[in-house]
Amino acid sequence: MPPVANPFIRVTVDRDALVDEMVAYLHDPRPSRNERSVVKALDEIHPESVEVLEAMLLDGAEDREDVAAYVAAVFGERD
Repeated sequence: MPPVANPFIRVTVDRDALVDEMVAYLHDPRPSRNERSVVKALDEIHPESVEVLEAMLLDGAEDREDVAAYVAAVFGERD
């Protein structure tokens, strides 16, 4: 489900860009990865995704397909 469920407001997510940035986060070995703009953006609209991203990092998940599946599940399939 999208972060905002309202018949009057529609939030658009650039899924490809989001997946790219999440994968870049997972491949970034530096502690400063937590300062990436994707972390700040997700923290504002869907903080649970930051926790999932950190769990993916700890689990060693790096595959774009896994990240894309998560993004699709949380933010919905393409319109």
